[in-house]
Amino acid sequence: MAYAERLPASWRARFKKPDGTWGSKSGFATKEAALNWGEEQEAEVRARIWIAPEDREIAFEIFAEQWMASARLADNTRAKYRCYLDAHILPKWGKWPLISIFNSHVDIQGWVSQLHEDLAEPSVSSVFALFSTICNSAVRARRIPANPCNGIRVTSGDYETERQVATPAQVLRAAMRLHHTCGRAGFVLCLLNGYTGARWSELAGLEPHEYDEVNRAIPVRTPLRETAGRVAKAKRAKTPAGKRWIQLPDFLAALYTDLLVQAEPGQPVFAGRRGGYLRRGNFRARFWRPAWDGCPGSDQAWLRAPILPGFTFNEGRHTHRTWLAEDGVPEVARAARLGHRMRGMGHVYEHVTPAMRDQVRSALEERWLRSLDALHPQERERLMEMVPQIGEHYRAHRRKEAS
Repeated sequence: MAYAERLPASWRARFKKPDGTWGSKSGFATKEAALNWGEEQEAEVRARIWIAPEDREIAFEIFAEQWMASARLADNTRAKYRCYLDAHILPKWGKWPLISIFNSHVDIQGWVSQLHEDLAEPSVSSVFALFSTICNSAVRARRIPANPCNGIRVTSGDYETERQVATPAQVLRAAMRLHHTCGRAGFVLCLLNGYTGARWSELAGLEPHEYDEVNRAIPVRTPLRETAGRVAKAKRAKTPAGKRWIQLPDFLAALYTDLLVQAEPGQPVFAGRRGGYLRRGNFRARFWRPAWDGCPGSDQAWLRAPILPGFTFNEGRHTHRTWLAEDGVPEVARAARLGHRMRGMGHVYEHVTPAMRDQVRSALEERWLRSLDALHPQERERLMEMVPQIGEHYRAHRRKEAS
């Protein structure tokens, strides 16, 4: 049973720990305070919720660094978490004992409200998610009784990112502009974005020897990762479902194969100016944004007007999956093509068949032909001057239709 001991200048509480040994804490001003604290400890021991005082008094920054050192994280995820900790979490909570954070629900809510003044709502959610994850780990490590982040309102619930979906003609017009500013590689990269739905990292990391000429497919095995300003191949795909082959429609397979012939030895398919991997930020600012947003100051009229302002490379994934849905492609085939995992039992019992793959290629080929028809005659003539191979393909298609 807990009791209090008199010390020269204070009182010390004594209590029995779960293993039967005696624990203590000194520094109480009165006997009653020491006794009450000791009885509280024994009540928690009986309820099997007791946590050693030295464990729950550890500073958040110490526990957070222990968590970072032991967590299994990809390099880019670790870099992102490091930024969140240094910029937003540790300046506020680093010196706080874990048990003080546990008892500060209102302070946590106020901190989240302050984050909203400086960050966009998705960024606030990401920072708070990391903070909550570390607190959850503290619960599992028996440092605090429960996660103090439970019940915190992070977002308004009304935020939803607007996603744009481009038409095949818009993708083709943007590709033509990229051909003008970035060359044949930019043209093909834009079409791959719309007609494969692959991520930037999956396309920018492609190498010539990886292409499957028999099945006309590009692999997703080791996409690019950019960490701390360095670009390199990752060890694996983003998720197990992300590891896949993406078959190209006939027109795109022909364009991609020609691009491989032009590739320099030892360089990626979409090489930067110095032969290395393209950097997403540079490509977006110099080529992608002007292609979609337009260049009002250009001396060529066909480059001035916007096509689909603000359209991002990632929205090419949304565009591709939406096209497939419009064309009646089964969900399992749509998910497999984009590297998504089917939900529920569909993951177990639904599979992609050769007929589904043929349906995908046929639907995309038909969209490509319709995009050529949608161009104005002058646009179509400019395209065929840029890429004569497309002119041959288009004329063959028209002859087939006429017969």
